Amino acid sequence: MSEPIVDRPPLPPLTLQTRVEHWPIAGAFSISRGTKRKASVIVAELSDGTHIGKGECVPYARFDENLEDVEKAIQSLSPDFTAQSVDQHALQDMLSAGAARNAIDCALWDYDAKRLNTPVFDWVDVPSMQPKLTAYTISLSTPDGMAKQIQQVKDNHPLLKVKLGGQTDEECMRAVRYTAPHARLIADANEGWSPETLPHLLAVAYELGFELIEQPLPTNQDLILEHIDHSVLICADEAIHTSQDLEALKGRYDAVNIKLDKAGGLTEGLAMVRLAKTLNLKIVVGCMVGTSLAMAPATLLAQFADWVDLDGPLLLEQDRAPGLHYDQSVVYPSHPKLWG
Repeated sequence: MSEPIVDRPPLPPLTLQTRVEHWPIAGAFSISRGTKRKASVIVAELSDGTHIGKGECVPYARFDENLEDVEKAIQSLSPDFTAQSVDQHALQDMLSAGAARNAIDCALWDYDAKRLNTPVFDWVDVPSMQPKLTAYTISLSTPDGMAKQIQQVKDNHPLLKVKLGGQTDEECMRAVRYTAPHARLIADANEGWSPETLPHLLAVAYELGFELIEQPLPTNQDLILEHIDHSVLICADEAIHTSQDLEALKGRYDAVNIKLDKAGGLTEGLAMVRLAKTLNLKIVVGCMVGTSLAMAPATLLAQFADWVDLDGPLLLEQDRAPGLHYDQSVVYPSHPKLWG
């Protein structure tokens, strides 16, 4: 995987615009930290008057991000783009990792693709973009509630991601497996387990054939993972933001969940993939709940992933148009009219 192109023509003066959009979720999306009924996203657009590059981000409340602050952070760079002083490399030092940098970084990649008429995947070591099986998320609920969710979708989604972190996690896992006996299962506890419950719940997950458990413990307790024997792979999510975090995770986690809103964009996401491969860490490419514009850059990272979790648009009442093409649980690469 290469860095963003360095021999491109200099950037012309660009205008930077942002807008906040709200996309209703089909039903509700529940995790251990709460329930949401809409996806609130920020879209950043870079334009030279002819070509427009777009990027979408979702502020991450777990890390104290909100719509107002993230939009202000994006807009603060408007004078720099007018002065032709920002590219993907410079951006890494101008904003810290997070949603704001993600929106601008992805907009820069998209702008370059549009003005140079070159797809983004040509700039990274991806021989060809392939469709990928994505997980489909089952929201945290009661055991019966989770079973009902699966009854509605199990024939269309062979890989299910189960949200855990409640008081009935064992019962929920058993209900999921009973309802979907042939599905591949991964789970995300969103820091909802404790050191006391961890060994038993990992044993239950192994018994039921779960492949992976994301972030079982709060990040401030994950040192314990160095001393826990486990047969189910454990994945870092809230514990991992950028490539600088990866070395310290070795020995605690078997895999890392790379999300563009945590990493701060595709540029850093590619760096994380490179280093994770070097450290023999397995890779999940995940997402927040957003539209296809947010998922499109992540489909490049998905080419290198062991598990893909890019089902955000499938959880919405309606996606933007044009959007990514999904054939049940298979997500296809982005069309240039959408991104890249």
